[in-house]
Amino acid sequence: MVVAMAGIGVRLNQIFEKNTLVSDLIGFGYSAVVTVAPMFLVIGNITLMGQALKLSQVSYAPRELLSCTILYMFIFSLLTTAPFGSVLSKYMSDVIFEERFEDILPCFYVGLFFNVVLSSLFGIPFCIYEVLVGKVGVLYVLTGYCGYIACVLVFYSIKYLQICKDYKKITVFFFVGMAWSFVMSLILVHVFSVPETDAMLVSLTSGFLLIACEEIAMVKRYFKKNSGRYRRVFEYFKRLWALALTDIFYTVGLFVHNFVFWTTDIKMVVANSFLCAPAYDMATCLAMFTNISSTVILISRLEMHFREKYKGYSEAVIGGRAVDIRNAQKRMFRQLAAELMNLVRIQFIISICIFLICVVMLPQYGFSGLVMQIYPCLAAGYFILFLMYASVIYLFYFNDLVGALLTTIFFAAATFGISVYAAGLSESWYGVGVVIGSLLGWCIAYMRLRWVEKHLDEHIFCAGSLIAYGKGTRLPSKVYDVREAETKERMVKEE
Repeated sequence: MVVAMAGIGVRLNQIFEKNTLVSDLIGFGYSAVVTVAPMFLVIGNITLMGQALKLSQVSYAPRELLSCTILYMFIFSLLTTAPFGSVLSKYMSDVIFEERFEDILPCFYVGLFFNVVLSSLFGIPFCIYEVLVGKVGVLYVLTGYCGYIACVLVFYSIKYLQICKDYKKITVFFFVGMAWSFVMSLILVHVFSVPETDAMLVSLTSGFLLIACEEIAMVKRYFKKNSGRYRRVFEYFKRLWALALTDIFYTVGLFVHNFVFWTTDIKMVVANSFLCAPAYDMATCLAMFTNISSTVILISRLEMHFREKYKGYSEAVIGGRAVDIRNAQKRMFRQLAAELMNLVRIQFIISICIFLICVVMLPQYGFSGLVMQIYPCLAAGYFILFLMYASVIYLFYFNDLVGALLTTIFFAAATFGISVYAAGLSESWYGVGVVIGSLLGWCIAYMRLRWVEKHLDEHIFCAGSLIAYGKGTRLPSKVYDVREAETKERMVKEE
């Protein structure tokens, strides 16, 4: 348990303290492995399966049906798991801090039940529509639905391992699951003569089910006792509703611009059920990859630098003098500003290099035309978006749920509104909704960070209550009257 709870910051400090070029590369590689490696394993596995099974030689209709099925599996599983992530992570963090480990399984089961129910409310009606209107085979639709639920289980369970800082096991689980799906796809096609698209969907579904089973087994291995106290989990959702809404609006903002262009002239309808915009979706994917390294940089620098200053301030608040608290506060916010600036500088250099590589190299591999016209604006938008995400993470550190919620609401709303307007512009400006929405969200997050810095004392020392809340007659607001006391004192002296 202690090993699982150890953060990656200790390991990164051990790597970077050597202060050499090789150690820096190793540290960056380690950060990538424990943060974004699962996503690259999935994408790499799908690409390899397509090459090994010669998917390009399959007829157009089943190939596009498979592509849309996988796309919907990922997007809507992320959307339906969004309301539960941060609230349950907060509950689990508090439980671990209080060493009430027996309360973690009730949290896991409650979240799992409601997550699957919510996901089914979206998935089952669509599957029925796909069968009745799209005339897609029942077995194929059922396999896609199982893959969707498997993704839901994976994205839900992974949060419990992340809160335990067990990033390496997550990467191992994804490697095992994707390796199994790759081998299974080859067996299904070459041994059992299953159609390539069916084999890929079945294999991916089984791979994600395997990953989900591994994650759930690991959670139950870490936390074996069950206190049966389920009501406390509901109390957290009631108290931290703003945290759940923040996750929802942020996730919606990530995909809402895609949904807008799924209804424009560049859309494609597959099996009378699926909507997509291949050119815009591919440009979005490239823009995300251009800036994905910011997640690695953010996580590693949080663990290595800012967490130490934050911990120092927290310890000063608990038992330090006023001057110690002031100094720790100043050091913490200086570190925060330095981390944001370092993130901008480092990610800008990386994004420019990747952007130039994409512009020069990708047209040689068939990525040209509309995709490369949309890509530059989206790349700029995702650069700002990840900076906004970093600012939201810092707002979470200071428990500024209002600021985080306002940031994501304006981000999602502006991205949607401007994307609707941008659909009538030229192709080069299709991504301007992401740019303006992310910029607005980042400005709000930055202003809230400045506000937190100015009002941190009130936030830390005045958030509690001297008298417990309860039902009954309200106590009088006046607890002491100086004049009345002086009158009584004078009357006593006269007597």
